[in-house]
Amino acid sequence: MAVNNITYQFKTANIVIKLIVINVLLFLFATLGSWIFKTQAGVLMEWFVLPVEPGALVIQIWSILTYSFLHFDFWHIFWNMLVLYWFGQYVLNLFTEKRFLTIYLLGALCGGLLFVLSYNVFPVLSGSLAYLIGASAAVRAIMIFIAAYTPNAEVRIIFFNVKLWQIGVFVVLSDLIQIPTSGNAGGLIAHLGGAIFGYVYAMQLKKGNDIGAWFEKMMDGFVNLFKAQKKSPLKTVHKSKTYAKSTKKTTSLKKQVKNPNQQQIDSILDKISKSGYDSLTKEEKDFLFKAGKE
Repeated sequence: MAVNNITYQFKTANIVIKLIVINVLLFLFATLGSWIFKTQAGVLMEWFVLPVEPGALVIQIWSILTYSFLHFDFWHIFWNMLVLYWFGQYVLNLFTEKRFLTIYLLGALCGGLLFVLSYNVFPVLSGSLAYLIGASAAVRAIMIFIAAYTPNAEVRIIFFNVKLWQIGVFVVLSDLIQIPTSGNAGGLIAHLGGAIFGYVYAMQLKKGNDIGAWFEKMMDGFVNLFKAQKKSPLKTVHKSKTYAKSTKKTTSLKKQVKNPNQQQIDSILDKISKSGYDSLTKEEKDFLFKAGKE
């Protein structure tokens, strides 16, 4: 019963809670798995973290998204999930869960791409061995998206109110300032990738352009692949050619009965249009009356 209750609670929870649960479960799996198998957590996650080498990325292309569901320590996942929960509620107050998931996943995608691009373009980073892990880019996308879409909305922080745009600016500037000195340049660059996507998405959405619509359609198509096809309870009856021909002949005969002399009817109607109904003879009136009844 307890398992059924937990399953029910998960199914009925909103997308923010589901993402938090998935992230926490994967973190626990990596942490407990490393203890059980007496190995480092990184060994269990190496095929799911995002590498900087293009060749390695091609081999494990799924890592462009899977990296955003993994974390390396407690405080890493704690702050990411706290911010996700906080800002996620603001997004869900205005948009559907499907759009929220689109922002989250595309934010992770953009953060990962900027991370890989930076390590292969900028001389200061090129040649370094690194990998990306954590939901920070996806969370930044959610945060900056809602900050850009409703910039003047206010939140209470301890003793004073702060507008969302002020939080967004502070977070982005903080990431930029820390890149040269933090020792986590790749992670901070990924943050910026997610933030850029969140800002662009919000600005385009305000103009009526949904740049994430293609991704939502792709997700729908992916989900439909796993949906069981419902069989129709009614069986299809195949008519024989002989029966079909017979039906056509019967229908044709009926039409002939209904229209014994279409030319005569047309002639009478033409006479009515020219001279009126009273100009018809008794025989013409009787014929028209019988044709109308049939």
